[in-house]
Amino acid sequence: MAWLPQSDPRDDEELVRAINQGDTDAFEVVYYRYRDWVVRLATRFTGHSDDALDVLQETFAYLLRRTPGLRLSARMTTFLYPVVRHISLAARRKRLRCVGPDPDPEILSSPVPEGDSVRAGLAEAMAGLPEEQREVVLMRFVDDMELAEIAGALGLPVGTVKSRLHRALERLQQDPHARRYFEM
Repeated sequence: MAWLPQSDPRDDEELVRAINQGDTDAFEVVYYRYRDWVVRLATRFTGHSDDALDVLQETFAYLLRRTPGLRLSARMTTFLYPVVRHISLAARRKRLRCVGPDPDPEILSSPVPEGDSVRAGLAEAMAGLPEEQREVVLMRFVDDMELAEIAGALGLPVGTVKSRLHRALERLQQDPHARRYFEM
């Protein structure tokens, strides 16, 4: 069986040290370890898979430009989150300037599968949240980030993150589509 970058036993700090010393294999390990996460996050911000792939490329180009001298003071996802967010939002603005705000009519007209109606209701409830609350909820429960990591990634005090999360969860508990997730 061939060596796979995903099976590398080194932690992120060891990999960053190796990358700073010019180890291209270590960079490849980081890429494979976080590429799917970056694409999911970028897709969430851009709304387009093609744009998300562009964000993936730009994110790791940015990471490479930061070497040597890259320092990791938190988890890699905490370091990458603001980078992905910034590049994604720029890609989204660019798409809106080029294409316009009209959504793809094919997406709007496609019916929601029967089994996905609960999930669609939750998505609708999440869409009703203010952007800063929705972002914190997604970071906490989809990206599985701790409150301190969210605070670090967004450049906010932990108390602000807690407050946004608390308000978002209160609103979701009041929404009939999302309420069932709190009764489990």
